[in-house]
Amino acid sequence: MKFFRLLLLLFLALQTQSEQLKNILFVGNSYLYYNNSVHNYVEPMLREHHGSEIETKLSAIGGSKLHHHNIDHLLNPKNLNLDQQIDLLIMQGGSTEVVSEKDQEKFIQTVQQYSAKAQKLGVKTALYMTHAFTEADRRFEPNLIKKITKTYFAAGKESNSIVIPVGLAYEIAYKERPNIKLHHVDGTHPSQLGTYLGAATVFASITGKSPEGLEFDYYGAINDEDRVFLQKIAWKAYGNWQRRVMVKIND
Repeated sequence: MKFFRLLLLLFLALQTQSEQLKNILFVGNSYLYYNNSVHNYVEPMLREHHGSEIETKLSAIGGSKLHHHNIDHLLNPKNLNLDQQIDLLIMQGGSTEVVSEKDQEKFIQTVQQYSAKAQKLGVKTALYMTHAFTEADRRFEPNLIKKITKTYFAAGKESNSIVIPVGLAYEIAYKERPNIKLHHVDGTHPSQLGTYLGAATVFASITGKSPEGLEFDYYGAINDEDRVFLQKIAWKAYGNWQRRVMVKIND
């Protein structure tokens, strides 16, 4: 059963990547809406790539966990000012939903419930993996990324949702450029570079294409050196995650 679930994840990823998405909804908290919101970065990237109209929407509650969102309300396109149902639902959990086993179980359960409701309506589902805290945040703990990846992998597998490895992208970027500032000074929220990296990782995960070469620089706010570097890291994180899934299949 585990083998077939993992194969299904790969199939769903390929299916999502092969289809032209028109309406995407992001659901989460301030990790998404900082820096004028990640969806306002993803949309121009997708438009540049596809050369067609794509609309992204955001539902975010500051400090929220995933279960705080009314998914039934959000899955009614009229409540999003849309004429048709969304194609893809991207869900982001609260930063502390990976810390304890109790919180992990609640998050996975919520992802399962919300994904089932969305998929019943023909909506594909994905999970926006959060990043770890830095030492500037009192909740910092070494190797938190291990809990994050374990929780999101399990949630993706149990809900038939693709996982967007944003947290892993942060880890890779910091390893290759230790002085890069992906976090806000508070040690938890993303800086603008962090938001750009998150958006580039979303792009890679839902298109299966490298974001390298995209010209979008958030209207001149991201310099060329950072843009090229972050696009490269996003593609590397996506590739590493896909290989991780393949290893699990072969275990």
